[in-house]
Amino acid sequence: MNKRLFDIVVATSAILVTWPLMLLGAIATKLASPGPAFHRSKRAGLRGRPFDMFKLRTMRLGADTLDRKITAAADDRITSVGRLLRKFKIDELPQFWNVLRGDMSVVGPRPEDWDLVQECYTPDQRRILDVRPGIASPVDVRWYPDLTYHDPPPEGVSMQDWYVARHLPIQVAEGLRYAEEQTAWLDLRVIAQTIFCVLARSWWLPKKRSPSADGRETS
Repeated sequence: MNKRLFDIVVATSAILVTWPLMLLGAIATKLASPGPAFHRSKRAGLRGRPFDMFKLRTMRLGADTLDRKITAAADDRITSVGRLLRKFKIDELPQFWNVLRGDMSVVGPRPEDWDLVQECYTPDQRRILDVRPGIASPVDVRWYPDLTYHDPPPEGVSMQDWYVARHLPIQVAEGLRYAEEQTAWLDLRVIAQTIFCVLARSWWLPKKRSPSADGRETS
């Protein structure tokens, strides 16, 4: 099946199945914190074009600043409801609308913040923009729940500086590897692994592993 057609079928099915969960998440968000239920985040899409990525809002209104674009493990900006939404990836369900719009794929490299792409990507890393970013990505499955858990910043180093120096290169390398190896079977495997992580592994944290610069494990 054509990848774009596959995305449309999966996204449409996901919206029909999960809209009650999105509605409950939106209501809980409104009750927990003043402000809109949904949040738009500017990301770099296919061929580097900017797009607004939709999410359920998990932070206090106005907490997302230029110097704190990256969320730490115990970020004080996240609301109690937002922490629950993030744990089970419910906050990401509105991104299926991005898939229908053509901004994203169901599976692909992680969608990166627009400003970080402009400031930090090398010409070689920009090759990742030749494919649509995805809701599910191989790097998220491999380093579940996220790289911050496995590789937190040392004392005195901000989460954003550590992310740019350590995590961003790993995610780009994984994204480029996905772009080279992408098949329908790989997409189905990543989707299955993501569902397993959300439904099962969310209840317990995996053993921590230290990544090297290319994303491989180190002792």
